[in-house]
Amino acid sequence: MGRTMIRWIIVIFLALVLISWFSPLLQRMGFGKLPGDLRFKAFGREWFIPLTTTILLSLAAGAIAKFI
Repeated sequence: MGRTMIRWIIVIFLALVLISWFSPLLQRMGFGKLPGDLRFKAFGREWFIPLTTTILLSLAAGAIAKFI
């Protein structure tokens, strides 16, 4: 069970790194502006929570992984 958890932590970390690298490209393609993606200002900062974009990219990654 411990090895599985470590693998998931690594996968989540790598996914976050890849998303942060490709974020400008994805925004130019229209991701991040979908209904369900939250943008708000609080504490003097702009916060962005891409819920819909995350779900769509997760489904796409799952479909690609199924074919590989």
